[in-house]
Amino acid sequence: MAAKMSVKRTMTFSDITDTDQISFVFGSVDGQLRSAFGKLATLHAKNLFSFAIVTGNLFGAEQDDDQLADLLAGRIEIPCPTYFTVGTVPLPASVIERIEKDEDIAPNLYYLGKRSVTKTSEGVRIVTLGGMLDLNIVAGVSKEQHDPIHTEGDAKALRGANDADILLTTMWPAEVWKNSSKAKELQIGPDTAPSSQTIAELCDALKPRYHFSMSPGNFAFEREPFFPDAAPEDKDKGIALTRFISLAPWANTAKAKSMYAFALNRETVITPPVGSTLTPFYKQAPKKRTADQAGFSRFSDGHQDHDQRRRRHHHHHRHERSPPPGPDRCFFCLSNPNLPTHMVCSVGEDTYLATAKGPLPAADTFREQGIGFPGHLIITPLTHAPSLSAAAMGDEQEAKRTFAEMARFRDALQNMVADASGRKLGAVTWEINRARNIHVHWQFLPVPAEMVSKGLVEAGFRVLAEDMKLGKFTVKDFGTADEVPGDYFRVWIWAQEDGEDGSSAKVVGSSLLLPFDEGVRFDLQYPRKVMAKLLGLEDRTVWQDVVQSEQAETADVAAFRKAFKKWDFTLDT
Repeated sequence: MAAKMSVKRTMTFSDITDTDQISFVFGSVDGQLRSAFGKLATLHAKNLFSFAIVTGNLFGAEQDDDQLADLLAGRIEIPCPTYFTVGTVPLPASVIERIEKDEDIAPNLYYLGKRSVTKTSEGVRIVTLGGMLDLNIVAGVSKEQHDPIHTEGDAKALRGANDADILLTTMWPAEVWKNSSKAKELQIGPDTAPSSQTIAELCDALKPRYHFSMSPGNFAFEREPFFPDAAPEDKDKGIALTRFISLAPWANTAKAKSMYAFALNRETVITPPVGSTLTPFYKQAPKKRTADQAGFSRFSDGHQDHDQRRRRHHHHHRHERSPPPGPDRCFFCLSNPNLPTHMVCSVGEDTYLATAKGPLPAADTFREQGIGFPGHLIITPLTHAPSLSAAAMGDEQEAKRTFAEMARFRDALQNMVADASGRKLGAVTWEINRARNIHVHWQFLPVPAEMVSKGLVEAGFRVLAEDMKLGKFTVKDFGTADEVPGDYFRVWIWAQEDGEDGSSAKVVGSSLLLPFDEGVRFDLQYPRKVMAKLLGLEDRTVWQDVVQSEQAETADVAAFRKAFKKWDFTLDT
């Protein structure tokens, strides 16, 4: 009797009621396509799965060519939408070819990408990070989407997704075995499976309902559900419960669990279920989920305010699906799988640096002053938030930490520009803070130091603001948006000039604040118009008119990285 009354932690097919949407998960299939999908077809006939996921490797290192040919020819039936990523072995060339051509690999089979945020046609949000961590790649996020490796930058980038129903990774999150009596019982620890601290941080940030991974041997590990340490005032909002499950390979000789069925329960849990534990990951203040907001043109000055009425929920499969725009479609989010990663220059802990699309200066604008690239940079938080405020970021500490790292990038860029130009160049950095923002960011531009010391830059901003009836500036230097009520525009104007004795450098410039009413139609092109006029680049005012080729963008990033190398604090770690 007692056994029957205990809370079921392992869901079997009989536990699921007819009303639930049931999904199915495989361990590594390792190329045994016929038998695995045959089994799925049999189970699907009884259970009608909404979708299936393959963890680890769908294809084997020594793939049976006949089975692969049958799969690609559509001769192996896949009964429901089935998603997979890359595990520890490279994908077969014929599969990569179809993915690159954006063709179906096989009916109902979808590649999630190595680093991606996907919303299935049923509205389930899957965040994916395939492959093993490669510490030899230090520069930000990896460029391709098929190799079985990822960087720390890839893992950090996905934190901008903010939340997930399902997190799918090849590696385990480090310390997932902590606080777990099941792990003790099974003698699971740091040597059981390759694990990563950045994946632990990713799981901690996204708080997925399920985190699926692959087991490297013939065993399965289904950890007790765990929940974050919520602040007392957040307790009544419900707890984010995560289940970590690592399945054994398909048809393994030890008969260890290689299949799992589950119903995604979205109901708020107020009290932790019996047997669940506190999170095994380090303590972090809970993040509030920010509302999904619309995406827009990559690194542009102009965020178009999307007409909310045009948002429709489509129920299509992968190639036609159109989920409500969110971080996976926001062009300031590194978690957007369509992001032009060749423009990303450096990824920090909470923020990243990228070159601007359609930069205001051309590659040769500052050549005489010693800079052979446009120097128009964007500093952006990894978290998808409209403002650098505690409310938008869900946590005062995170807002302060993010601001501090953005300021660190700004200072590093200022030093680089001054150093490379022999102090002939200073810089301007601006932020537009509006409640209607999509993803807050700062823009950085070099400017002749003489214009700064003569007060021309400050005058340029003040005069155009008056002409455009935007309001009046005050001189104010401050940190996060919490220090100023309401919407504002701010600009830091900076340069170094020689001190009295000709040796020590003196900083000149100012920090200006322009508060504006939410009702004011603030022209997002205003700062770019000011700078275009000052630099004599009026013909480059509209960024869409000066978008470069990918080749030119890549060359600018390489030239910038070389100049920035000695100032890039992210390379110290």
